[in-house]
Amino acid sequence: MSESHKYDHLVHIKSHDELGLYELIPNVVWIFDLDKHGWWWGNPAAVSFWGLNSVQELIDKDLSGDTQGARDRTLQTFELAAKDGLTVDPWTTYPNGKPKTLLMMHRAVLLGPDKHRGIIAYINEEVNLGEQPENLLLMEAMRYTRVPATTYTFDGEPLVENPAATDAYNHLHDQPMPEGSCAFIERFADPEEGRACIARIQREEEGRWDYIMRTSAGERRHSLDIRRTRHPLNGDFLFLVVEYDFTELYDALEEVEASRARLHDIAMRDTLTGVNSLHYMQEAAKTEIAHAERHNLQLAVMFIDLDGFKSINDAYGHDVGDSVLCEVAQRVQTTIRSEDMLARIGGDEFVVLLSHASCEEYTERVATRILEVIEQPVVAAGHAISASASIGISLYPKDGQDLEALLKAADDAMYCVKKNGKNAFACV
Repeated sequence: MSESHKYDHLVHIKSHDELGLYELIPNVVWIFDLDKHGWWWGNPAAVSFWGLNSVQELIDKDLSGDTQGARDRTLQTFELAAKDGLTVDPWTTYPNGKPKTLLMMHRAVLLGPDKHRGIIAYINEEVNLGEQPENLLLMEAMRYTRVPATTYTFDGEPLVENPAATDAYNHLHDQPMPEGSCAFIERFADPEEGRACIARIQREEEGRWDYIMRTSAGERRHSLDIRRTRHPLNGDFLFLVVEYDFTELYDALEEVEASRARLHDIAMRDTLTGVNSLHYMQEAAKTEIAHAERHNLQLAVMFIDLDGFKSINDAYGHDVGDSVLCEVAQRVQTTIRSEDMLARIGGDEFVVLLSHASCEEYTERVATRILEVIEQPVVAAGHAISASASIGISLYPKDGQDLEALLKAADDAMYCVKKNGKNAFACV
């Protein structure tokens, strides 16, 4: 609905001449013009209430000192009355500077030739909430707080809300209400969550729960603090919902978790070759060794060191050397099973952990195949580069009870290969 036709259903009071009957009502009645933020008319009881002498004095009353919160509250009341036909809620007024808390009814109307937005206020009765300033401050706190606060009936219909709640959810008023729903449920991004929430409330549960809400700023993550309360006048049970927006905090925490995952991935993967890091193998080996111990199985660890890799870097540069390392890593990966693990532990050194049920004969076949694939020339930057490797092999449980001991034993075996001519493998 366009803004110009939004309030066409409201009664249009064109002039004061139409208000003669209100002059006869003994209770206080006044009409407030929102578009000029001032009184448009008042009956004799209203003039007396404000300690004035005439309707014109009421109309001329200076309200320039009103806060934005007071203006927002008036607008909120108009919008609710335009939607629901009538609002009934406590208001604190200040005739002669002294606070009075009143139970007021409001109807939304259009005023004068320019159809200003207006509210007719009827003072039903004066509410005695005591003269302690704390009571008045408590009522004002809900009005001016920046977090949405709404008091609902147990059917999920809003009774009183502060301007922050109006700003957050006023856009929902013009949307059709699905059958079986209510204003409380309609504020939830997931209506089923709203239904579950109000069911908890109707079971007399109280608490603080997190939901995604349909606010004027889009879907936002709110923590809803929900408490039961009672109407100060008639004693009806109500529930108060105060909403805290933690969207930015949630997004920040998600980013922290994503960063942590990225750091974990970095720690678990070798950034150059993409194969596992030694840290990952150390963690995974604990599980593999425990499994092998329980089932009386054998594991094999291969320590692979490229022969003369420094000369490749010196002759062709580190970029070419990095290409050789990446190609070697991929070739070794193709020689082992999916349940086996390959890790680069630094420089030109790699480790293979052959998983459970690995016999010595199988381990030697794998080592032979690794030597063969490494010997095949690597083409990088237009050069066909030859490489070879020395491999030391240790076996669990014979050569060590943990990965550290197995790596040391395999490293010692690899150095024996280096001393004896390289490009071969040897077991401990």
